[in-house]
Amino acid sequence: MESAREAVLRTFRWIDGHADVWAVFRDAAALRAVVAGLAAPCRVLGVTAVAGIESRGFLLGGAVAVELGVGFVPLRKAGSLFPGPTLGTRTELDYRGISGELLVQRAALAGGDRVVLVDDWIETGSQAVAARHLVEACGASLVGISVVVDDLGGRGVRRSLPSVTSLVTPAELGPQT
Repeated sequence: MESAREAVLRTFRWIDGHADVWAVFRDAAALRAVVAGLAAPCRVLGVTAVAGIESRGFLLGGAVAVELGVGFVPLRKAGSLFPGPTLGTRTELDYRGISGELLVQRAALAGGDRVVLVDDWIETGSQAVAARHLVEACGASLVGISVVVDDLGGRGVRRSLPSVTSLVTPAELGPQT
């Protein structure tokens, strides 16, 4: 079976200077490997829920939750339909220089829940920090972050987050085209 790293490197491409990670979703073998690779470091964390940020975090996080046998908690962007009471927090500026708001349903997590955040790419850490605030506001703990690409580098925000594990680094993806 192809490793998660190999699957990402085989399917990833740059299009007009933008990262295209969507191809992994079109390849069942690659998707299976990536989901298993994202889930692997979470197995030792006593995870009770997986959180994912809209939109690719929904796809990957939901699949990782199934792989781990736990529930999935969506973190939605403001303006999205999200019935019932919610908690929200503003993000710091992202890689595009945009700040937004993330929301979670109040009842989605409870005290004692151990949550891992799953996403495709982490660069500035702004959404991960916001996710941590939401998880903690629900009384739960963010115990890890599992991503396809870790582009945080030495940013200071890394110190305010739990351990970040990734399948590849940006350097492995080759030059932007």
